[in-house]
Amino acid sequence: MTHDPKVSLTDMPPAAPLRVSVQALDAQPAAQCDTGADGGRNLLWRVATFLPALIGTGFLIYGMYGWLARDGMTGLEWMLLSMIGMTFIWVTLSVSTVGVAIAGLLAGTRTDTPLSAAGKGIDVALLVPIYNEVPQNVFGNAAAMLADLSARKGAHRYTLFILSDTRDEDIALMERRAFEDLRRSAPADMTVHYRRRTKNTDKKVGNLSDWIKGWGAAHEAMVVLDADSLMTGRAIERLASEMAQDETAGLIQTFPMLIGAETVFARIQQFSNIAYGWLLAEGLAQWARSEGNYWGHNAIIRTRAFAECAMLPHLRGRRGKDELILSHDFVEAGLLRRAGWRVRFLPRVTGSFEETPATLVDYVIRDRRWCRGNLQHLRLLGTAGLHPVSRFHLFHGAVAYLLSPAWFILLVVWALLGKDSETNVIRYFNEANPLFPDWPPAMSHIDSAVFLVIMYALLLTPKMAGAGIIAATPKAARVFGGKPAFLGAFLVEVALSIAYAPILMIQQTKAVMRAATGAPEAWAPQSRDARRHGWTALAKFHWVETALGLVLLSGLLAGLVSLWLVPIVASLVLAVPLSALSGVTIPRSAPATLRLDSPYTLREPAIVRSAMKERARLGAMLNGPQNIPAE
Repeated sequence: MTHDPKVSLTDMPPAAPLRVSVQALDAQPAAQCDTGADGGRNLLWRVATFLPALIGTGFLIYGMYGWLARDGMTGLEWMLLSMIGMTFIWVTLSVSTVGVAIAGLLAGTRTDTPLSAAGKGIDVALLVPIYNEVPQNVFGNAAAMLADLSARKGAHRYTLFILSDTRDEDIALMERRAFEDLRRSAPADMTVHYRRRTKNTDKKVGNLSDWIKGWGAAHEAMVVLDADSLMTGRAIERLASEMAQDETAGLIQTFPMLIGAETVFARIQQFSNIAYGWLLAEGLAQWARSEGNYWGHNAIIRTRAFAECAMLPHLRGRRGKDELILSHDFVEAGLLRRAGWRVRFLPRVTGSFEETPATLVDYVIRDRRWCRGNLQHLRLLGTAGLHPVSRFHLFHGAVAYLLSPAWFILLVVWALLGKDSETNVIRYFNEANPLFPDWPPAMSHIDSAVFLVIMYALLLTPKMAGAGIIAATPKAARVFGGKPAFLGAFLVEVALSIAYAPILMIQQTKAVMRAATGAPEAWAPQSRDARRHGWTALAKFHWVETALGLVLLSGLLAGLVSLWLVPIVASLVLAVPLSALSGVTIPRSAPATLRLDSPYTLREPAIVRSAMKERARLGAMLNGPQNIPAE
C-alpha cells in the first residue's frame, strides 16, 4: 500500500527543544545532583544480601574441592568446580534476596517516602513508542489511562505522545485513524499528540531521543510506556508526586504485574509474577535503594537529567562499524546514577501492568533480542564512574543468560559421569590419560544426587517462601481463590516450570551462541496475542532439544546415565508437545487448580476492563469505513 498523503506524519505541539549531551563512557562527568552519602543502613542491607550468598557458595566449593582433590585436581575437575560455583552463587543470591525481603517486611522498613499533603504540580509527558503494533490495543490502553487520570483531578498536568516508528503503511493508516478517534474522545484536560518518524534511526533509543531533543523542554518528567503497558491514574499520579517531591530522583521504576494471560505459558508467568515476584522485588528494593535499575517502561524519568546525563553513544562493533546499545535501559539507569541522580525502585506502587508472550516460541524469540543486548553489557562494565551496584546490575543481566551454557555444561558432565564408577564415560575412555580425572566412586551415585537435591531446593526456595506467606495469610489466599486452589495451582506451576526449564536452557544457550557469533537478529514487534504454531514449525524450532533428549534417553535405557536426570531428559524429549501445550488457551470451565488463577484473573482490575472495552470499540471502528479528515 502506498502512503496516503492525507495522513500526516506528525501532529505535535510547538517545538520545545532541549539540549542533550551524548555521554562519554571512558570519562566520568561532573555530578549533576548531590544526593549525599548512602549511610550505613544501605550497606547493612547489601551485606545481609551478598555475604550469605558468598559464604554458602564458599562452603559448597570448599566441600566439593576437598572431595575432588583426594588424588589431586585435574583440569576437568577445576572446570566442574568452577561451573558449580558460578551457578550456585546466583541461586543462593536469590535466596538471600528473599531473606532480606522478609526481614525488611518484619522490620517495617520502607523504600518509598511518605508524600506531603500538598505538592507542586509538574508537567508530565506520557510517551508510548510503538513499532508495527496492533493499533486498537495501543490506543485502547491509552484511552483507558487518560480517562482514569482525568477522573483523579490531580495536581499534575499530562500530555500523551504516541511516538510511532511503524514501517507498515496499513498499520500506520490505522494508527492515524485511532489517533483521530482518541483526540476527539479524550477528556478535555488531557492533550494527545501523534508523531510518526520517516526513518526509525536507532530504534526505540532514537525514537525517545528525537522527542527529547524536539519537545522535552516543555515537560519536567516523562513516563515511558511500552506498547502493552497499562497504568492506573493512581499509579501515574503517585510517580509524578514522588518525582515532584524528591528533587534528587532521576528515575523511579515500578514493578509491572502481568495481565491478559489466557494460555498455559502466559498463566505460568503471570502466576509466578504475582505469587512470588513481589517478594524478590521487595528484596531488590531493600538492598538497591538509590542504585536501582530501569526496565525500559512503566517508569518516570526526570527529562532534563536524562537529556544531560543518559544519552547513549554508539559502540564500536565488529569490523569497526557503529553498534547501537540494545538493552539501553540498564545503561541509562547507570549513567543517571553516575551523575548523582537517585534511581529508585518502588515495588509497592500498585496499578502498573504489562502483558507477556502467549507461547513458549514467542517468549524465546523475544528472549533472543534481550540476550544479545544483555551480553553487550559485558563490554560496558568498564564505563568510567559507574556506581558498583550499577556495574552489578549490568553484570547480572549478562549472567542471567550465561548461566544457561553453564547449566548445559554441568548437564553434559553429569551425563558423562554415568550412574556409577562402571558407567563413567570419562573414566572409561580416558583412564590412562592424566589430563582427565579419576572420579571418586561415589561421585555419580550419592554425592551428585545430594548436590542436585540441594540445587533444586534452593531454586524453589523463592517460590516456596512466597507461596508459604500467601498460604499462611487467609486474606491473601482468598484473593487467589482460597488456600486449596492456591496450593494446587502452586504445585502445577512448579511442575510446569520444571518441565519448561531445560527447554529454555537449550534455547538460551543457542541465543548466547548466536550473539557470540554475530548472527543477525531481526527487529520485530513482540507477539502479544495467542497464536498456534504448527507441528512442523515446532519440530524445526525445537530440533536441538529433541535430539539431545533422545541421546540422553538412549543413555538412560542403556543404563549409562544417572536416573537423577530423568526429569531433564523427559522435558527435552517432549519439547515439541510441551511447546504446543504452552499455546493452549485455558478454558474458564477448567478446574481451579489447572487454571492457575491469580487475583487478576479472578477479579480483573477496573483499568484492565476499561482498556479491553476501548480495544473492542476501536477494533470495530478500525475495521469499518475509513474517514480521515483532509489536512
